[in-house]
This record gives sequence, C-alpha cells and structure tokens, in this order.
Amino acid sequence: MSSNYSQPIGIFDSGIGGLTVAHAVTRLLPDESIIYFGDTAHAPWGDKSSAAIQAYSIKICDMLLKQGCKLILIARNSASLVAYVLVKEYVGRKSIVVDVIDPMIEYLAKNYIDKTIGLIGTKQTINSNIYRKKLDELGINIRLNTLSTPLLVPLIEEGFKDQTIMSDAIQSYLNESSLHNLDALVLGCTHYPLIKPQIKQFYSDATVIIDSTDIVAQVVRNILKERKLLAASSTSPKKKFYVSDYTPAFSALAHLFFKMPIILEKYPLWE
Repeated sequence: MSSNYSQPIGIFDSGIGGLTVAHAVTRLLPDESIIYFGDTAHAPWGDKSSAAIQAYSIKICDMLLKQGCKLILIARNSASLVAYVLVKEYVGRKSIVVDVIDPMIEYLAKNYIDKTIGLIGTKQTINSNIYRKKLDELGINIRLNTLSTPLLVPLIEEGFKDQTIMSDAIQSYLNESSLHNLDALVLGCTHYPLIKPQIKQFYSDATVIIDSTDIVAQVVRNILKERKLLAASSTSPKKKFYVSDYTPAFSALAHLFFKMPIILEKYPLWE
C-alpha cells in the first residue's frame, strides 16, 4: 500500500449515525482530513438485505479509493456485520479497512472478563448474534444480555432525541429485566451516542455506558501510528461530506457536531 500520512480518512454510513464516529475521530485526531459519505438515498440500511448493503458499501469504497483515502472506516454495525470481509477483499492493499464491531470485541475482552454486559442495537445487529459469536471465538467468559431497540434510530433521525417520546422509548427498553444489574451497557449502534445522556441518566451511574465511537477512534489512531501514517501537525486538515441524496436533517446534524458550516456534496451511487 502506497499511502502517505497526508491522505484522508474515509468514513461511511447509510446516513447520519456515522457522524458520531466521524466526530470522535476528528476530536482524537484533529490533524487528519476526513471524507464522510452518508448513503441517504438508501437509508436506513437496517431493513435492507445483506446483498444490497454489500453493493452500496462497494460502490462507496470505490468513491473513497478514488479520493485517495489511506484508511476506510465502516461506521455502521449492520455494514460491519455483512460487508466488512467483502470490503477488505475488494480494497485489498489500496487502503486499510476498519469496522466498528471488532474494536468493541477487543475492548470487552480486555476489560470485562467474568462481567455481565448489556448490548442494545438494531434488529439486524442483535439478531445476527455477532457479538456473542466473536466473544465465543476468543473463548472469553462474558455474560452478554442483548436487546433489539428498533424505535430509537427513527426517533433520532426524525429529530425527537430530546423529547418525551424518546425518554418513554428509552425507559421502556431499558426496563427490560435482561438489562438490569449490568456492569456495563454497550451502545451497539452509531446513532446511540446521541442519546447517551438519557441512557446514563436511566442507570444513574450504576452501570458503565460504553460508547463504541471513542473506542473505534482510538483503534484508528493506533493503526495509523503503527504504520507511520498519522497526519503531521503542519497539515491543514479538510473535512468533506458527501451524500447520495440531500436531506436537511443530515446537514443540520453535521453542523451541530462539527461547529462549522457544512457543505454537502451530492454524489449519487447510481445515476
């Protein structure tokens, strides 16, 4: 791979959820340029087939490779689940590929042996049982209690994150007995850091809330450092945001995160 340190980091998701990952990466690595792609035309991916998500992911990776990305981060659990292996094969040695599930597994294996962990996520992520399978492969003894929380993403995307309807949904889900008496709760969807304060409030600091975005950003930093690909502090970082279809909600949320005017460039995956 002939990457150099000044090349950008590519980050993609079906829409706005991956902005939480992009924000964590830029907070930890302020000198890095990023190119973010939100596939808003096909969002949400949670109810799409594996074949469709794989096709979208390959198309997006094509675009990010053309932009010279030194690392491509799949900022979505469902895409990490069904497209990571294919994307790695497709990208080959042209770029480094990182997903959002494996860094979490490594973190849990290092810090939570013999503990009870809760995991909330979309139906696709929870039904796949991917976290349990990966922990079992490592032979790690962690009691994992999972719950599908399908209402949370649409409520966030529709702008209800600070309203009573969201509080009611969170309370209803977290009151499930399987999510009581936990050592930690994993936010298994990149949208969920946006409602982390409400989730923390529910547990009153009795349970650690594990935000995968910070852990993934740390893994990205470690990989780039190891390969001597960290951007120099003299680099003038650029942030570019592409969407496959323009949505005002995406623009507003991107602006909220990055505290700067966000210019969205439309890049349809298929004409």
